[in-house]
Amino acid sequence: MNIVIAILIFSLLILFHELGHFLLAKANGIRVNEFSLGLGPTIVGFTKGETKYSLKILPFGGACMMEGEDEDSDDERAFNKKSVWARISVVAAGPIFNFIMAFVLSIVLISCVGVDKPVLTDVMDGYAAQEAGLKGGDTIVKMGGKKINFYREISAYALFHVGEPVEIVYERDGQEYTTTLTPKYDEETDSYLYGFISYGERERTGVFETIYYSFCELGYYIDTTIESVRMLFTGGISVNELSGPVGIVQNMGQVYEESVKNDGYYYAFLNMLNWTIMLSANLGVMNLLPIPALDGGRLVFLAVEAIRGKPVDPNKEGMVHMIGIILLFLLMFFVMFNDIRKIFI
Repeated sequence: MNIVIAILIFSLLILFHELGHFLLAKANGIRVNEFSLGLGPTIVGFTKGETKYSLKILPFGGACMMEGEDEDSDDERAFNKKSVWARISVVAAGPIFNFIMAFVLSIVLISCVGVDKPVLTDVMDGYAAQEAGLKGGDTIVKMGGKKINFYREISAYALFHVGEPVEIVYERDGQEYTTTLTPKYDEETDSYLYGFISYGERERTGVFETIYYSFCELGYYIDTTIESVRMLFTGGISVNELSGPVGIVQNMGQVYEESVKNDGYYYAFLNMLNWTIMLSANLGVMNLLPIPALDGGRLVFLAVEAIRGKPVDPNKEGMVHMIGIILLFLLMFFVMFNDIRKIFI
């Protein structure tokens, strides 16, 4: 059951991503030869108009195959015959649709469970928050100049700025105060703590607040993904800590089983919804990174073309993307091997 749920979620993410490419291609008059979910041999498919719609045997992946996308074509409706701005809109549409999906699902989630606003329940004895005079009922407004909308953003900030002093702005009785907190190392949790306590209570919101916090939810996952990538390149996170499909499926399965066992199917559904939001935002960000073969890498070449007024040599661009694909596959195999290894450790 866990694997089925994971496949359904991954399929939904990929389908919506490729749908973005598909709809913008159609809107720009580009011929779409095939729209597929999955990779490898076709299980079932049908042709409607000029486009073949198919389901492939491997559940991870998908494609919107456009005429003239990776090869020269004399067809006037080919991808390579369209203006650079039309092509940019088609390539960017995939990640943007992932962000749209994450936003819409955030509205559903917040409507169901409310928001974990950054209001303190209490403070811990002997830690920076207590020493600075904070107390239960205070609302954390900013940390390090960054606006705080959810309590979990406090934990995220501590994760990405381990042991660093931080200037915070907090609100009490309608007045804002500023102070600097230096976290202390806690041996029991093996982490640096500011001394905040929150019981994680969620507050229901009205229609307009729900929309606002849904944008914030999307922003939160975009920000955490970017920060995670930054830490990966700066050494804050090792490659061994990366998780691929195997690791994600395992973690999702554990969350699903625990939710069903402890809280029931409704809360299991909400947790899977939360996973889908996180993965959709993550997929959008990762695809926009300037990595060859990904949407972000293609956008770099299109941006160069827009600036120069002429395209980069297709052979050179194709070579760069081919190298990118090879490196991505090597990384995928490494991450998958690492995920499998972790299962047996």
